[in-house]
Amino acid sequence: MASYLQIENISKSYGPKVLFRNIGFNINEGDKVALIAPNGTGKTSLLKILAGADASDSGGKVLFLKDIRIAFLEQEYRYDPEKSIFRQIMDSSQDWTRDLDSDHLWQYELRVTQLLSQFGLTDPDKLMKDLSGGEVKRVALTRMLSGEADFYIMDEPTNHLDIDAIEFLESHLKHRRCTLFMVTHDRYFLDRVCNTVMEMDRGNIYIYRGDYMNFLEKRQERIDNFNAETERVRNLYRRELEWMHATPCARTGKAKYRKQAFWDIKDRAQDSYIQQKVDLSETKAAGTYLGNKVINCRDVSFRWNEKYYLKHFTYNFQRYERVGIVGRNATGKTTFLNLITGGWRPEMGGVVEGVIDRGESLKIGYYHQRGMQFKPGQTVLETVNDTHLLNRFLFPHDMLQNPVERLSGGERRRLYLLTILMKQPNFLILDEPTNDLDIVTLEILEEYLLEFKGSLIIVSHDRHFLDRLVDHLFVFCGDGIVKDFVGNYTEYRSFIKDFEAGQKKSEEKQPPAKLHVPKTAAKRKLSWKEQQELKALEDRLPALEAEKLHLEEQLSSGMLDAASLQEAATRYGELQRELDQAEMRWLELSEIN
Repeated sequence: MASYLQIENISKSYGPKVLFRNIGFNINEGDKVALIAPNGTGKTSLLKILAGADASDSGGKVLFLKDIRIAFLEQEYRYDPEKSIFRQIMDSSQDWTRDLDSDHLWQYELRVTQLLSQFGLTDPDKLMKDLSGGEVKRVALTRMLSGEADFYIMDEPTNHLDIDAIEFLESHLKHRRCTLFMVTHDRYFLDRVCNTVMEMDRGNIYIYRGDYMNFLEKRQERIDNFNAETERVRNLYRRELEWMHATPCARTGKAKYRKQAFWDIKDRAQDSYIQQKVDLSETKAAGTYLGNKVINCRDVSFRWNEKYYLKHFTYNFQRYERVGIVGRNATGKTTFLNLITGGWRPEMGGVVEGVIDRGESLKIGYYHQRGMQFKPGQTVLETVNDTHLLNRFLFPHDMLQNPVERLSGGERRRLYLLTILMKQPNFLILDEPTNDLDIVTLEILEEYLLEFKGSLIIVSHDRHFLDRLVDHLFVFCGDGIVKDFVGNYTEYRSFIKDFEAGQKKSEEKQPPAKLHVPKTAAKRKLSWKEQQELKALEDRLPALEAEKLHLEEQLSSGMLDAASLQEAATRYGELQRELDQAEMRWLELSEIN
């Protein structure tokens, strides 16, 4: 088995802060490695050294196997806003396409078109400046994957992706014979793609073969062994300290040796491993009292011009309720949050109909995607003046006077989260809270939220996070339609996949009882017209699925010319939208029937 990457004695510091010193490791062909470490400890710095965008302080070696194709995915993709999607990818791929003959260049362009379509980017002529952050990330991934490299090095590949895009990327990497080295905070993605976990902890590297649960188990064993050894050294240190105090400063060789040994063990005796876990004993009751009336929505709609983002939504939120919100990008999730929190104003545009009634005791804490605003020079302690909470969320004493602008992106996100929690809300809304947070922080946040005494709404693409914390889901389907699914994300996805696979026979006509429209109105019977529409949908859905399968075969055949390829890719995107709309309408009518 060939060694694809060999690292020897590389180091990185920023001022007095040492990220890592003289580390080394090896990655072999076929390894799929996830690098885990807290924010601010050097993950991105290490990847930049590998990419040649930064240098090791101590020299050292970064040796890639000769002639292998390497692709890097950075967190921030650099692009020309005036270029089209397709032109941006082709122009940034010159190092891969420069020497290709016409046949191989055509095959490369075919792969680009196929990947764009599979990522839901059906208009390759759309300008980069008109894309959302998630769409830009999909362009970056298409550029990386289309070259079919031997070795992928990726920094947070799932950040800003919706769940459909994450699951496609997951499947693509899982089934490809490639080598991976990536930083990720997505635990499901890690488990399904990687076979090795590499931990960078306090400047050292530790390797764990296996999945994420194996990593947690072996890591805890390592910490327990370290702390047991620390206790043994402490006992020895106490005896040697007594000897130092009782013994004159003798100059014999034996005494000098023992004194030197004392100073050697002193630092080790004080180097205990602090468990990075939040103590909930003083923080679990942080929420203020919440009355029976929380937020009541009656027939609420929101439209911008002729497009609906919310349509006839009726729901009464309950005390201690835990709701997850999922759906594709641009289906109205953040708009919904702004409506129920009172953040929408008429001057912002759009039309709101219906009634939103908020309880008098309601105290909302809203964690926005856009992050935190802070003043230049503002310190961590000035931002959150609660050392207890700061320590619990991994801000030790020596970081409290650090300016906020010097924090890593993940550390800044963590601090912003604390500015929300310290206000003791009783209704907590988290809009994509997992972006840029490391796995250690995510676990701390999850433990905190499990003990949170209040209502909770989470918008997230992190499936593990949703599975642990929510009781039911609002599924934003597009065109203003919102479905309520009682259960976690994995249960919801399993239901959808069963339906798409045809395992729900049409004669059953009714999905599980826990899937329903969030309305309090009494059930009614289908009209004759709706019965005919339901029957037509049951005939139409198999035809759409068959057409989708046929198009996938065409797109993968390599036999289409450029014009036919573009036509097939465009139709594939349209077909996927038709399927989504038809499936959701079928579910809606089946609930009534």
